[in-house]
Amino acid sequence: MRLGYFTMPMHPEERSCTDTLHEDRQAIIFADKLGFHDAFVGEHLTEKTENVTNSLLFLATLISDTKTILLGTGTTNLSQQHPVIIASNSAMFDHIAKGRFILGISAGALPCDAEALGTLDQDRQKMFAECIDVILAIWERDPPYNIDFPDNRYKVTVEKMRDAAIGRGHLYKPYQKPRPEIVGTVVAPFSKGVIQMGKRDFHPMSANFLFSKWLPSHWANYAEGKRQAGQVADPAHWRIARTIFVADDEATARRYGRDDPRSPYRYYWKQLTYKMMKARRHVIFKFDQSEPDSAITEDRVLDNLVMYGTVNSVVDQILKLREEVGDFGELVYAGMDWVDEKLTKRSMELMASEVMPRVNAAIARERAMAMVA
Repeated sequence: MRLGYFTMPMHPEERSCTDTLHEDRQAIIFADKLGFHDAFVGEHLTEKTENVTNSLLFLATLISDTKTILLGTGTTNLSQQHPVIIASNSAMFDHIAKGRFILGISAGALPCDAEALGTLDQDRQKMFAECIDVILAIWERDPPYNIDFPDNRYKVTVEKMRDAAIGRGHLYKPYQKPRPEIVGTVVAPFSKGVIQMGKRDFHPMSANFLFSKWLPSHWANYAEGKRQAGQVADPAHWRIARTIFVADDEATARRYGRDDPRSPYRYYWKQLTYKMMKARRHVIFKFDQSEPDSAITEDRVLDNLVMYGTVNSVVDQILKLREEVGDFGELVYAGMDWVDEKLTKRSMELMASEVMPRVNAAIARERAMAMVA
C-alpha cells in the first residue's frame, strides 16, 4: 500500500494567504523527503479558507524543490477552463516535471466559483464530460485536429491558420506516453461517475469526506466500469483518502486530533460539515440515507472521519478499514492547517517511517498465509 498526500488546502480565513501558501509548499516538500508517493492539491476561486486558485500553477512551484514525489492536481476543475488551455498547460507541466505529474479532474463543485465565472446556470457536469473528451482528443491527434464531437460545445481546429513550415498550429502532447495518469475524486455514495472512470481507465480517489461504509460502493462501480470495458479492475489503482493524526502518546493524539477547540482537525470538519449541509451533500455523514439530519453532529463526524492515535493504534485502524472496504492501492493522508508545526511534521514522519511499514508488513503476512492456504 502506497502513502500519498492530499490537501484542499484549508486554513482559518484570518490567516494571511501569503503565509499559508508557503506553509502548504513546505508540507509537500517535507512529504517528498519522507518518501510519500504523490501529492494532490485542490483549487477554488472564491473560497477564502481554501487558498489555492490554480493547483497546476501552485504545483509548478514545487517541481524544482522536490525529487521523487508525483505532483497531482486535486483537482483541475474542467468546467472552469477551455480544454485547449488545460491540455496544453498540463502537457507542458508534464515535460517540466519529466513525468512526475498526475492529472486529477472534476467538474468543479463550488457554486460560488460558477457564479463568478458566469456558469451558475449551466450543466457543469456536462461541461466536464465534454472537456475531458476534447483534452484526450488533443493528446491523441495531430494538427489540424479538427475535433468536432456531436453535442459538444468545444470545437478545436487550426485548419485555417496553421503553417506547418514554421511549426505553427501545434498543441503540446504530454511527456508521458500515451498520457499522464488521470485520477477522479469520488465523493457521493454509489457514484455513477466511477463506472465511467473504469470504462476509460481513469483511476478513482475516494475522498476523505465520507464515512467508510460508503467506500465499497465506489469500488463496486469502478469494477463494473472495468467489466463493461472487458477488463479486470486492479485494486492498486484505487486511492482512499483519510484524515489521520499520529502522535507519540494517546493523550496528545486525542487532544490535537479531536478534543482541543483549536485542533486543526476539529476546525476542518466543522467547516466541511457546514459546507456539505449547505450544499445538500451531507448524506456522506450518515450511516443510512434515511437518518435525520439532526443525527449529524460535529463530534460524530470527528469520531468517524479522523483516525488519531499512537503508531500501533493508527496501524490497527488502517487495517480495520482495509478489512471493511477490501484491498486498495494507496492511502492518501489529508493535510491540515499547521496549528502546531512540530506535531504536524511528527505525524507525517511517524506515518511514513512507522505506520506504513507495519501496515505493509501485515498485508504481506496476510497474502503469504493466503498462498499457503
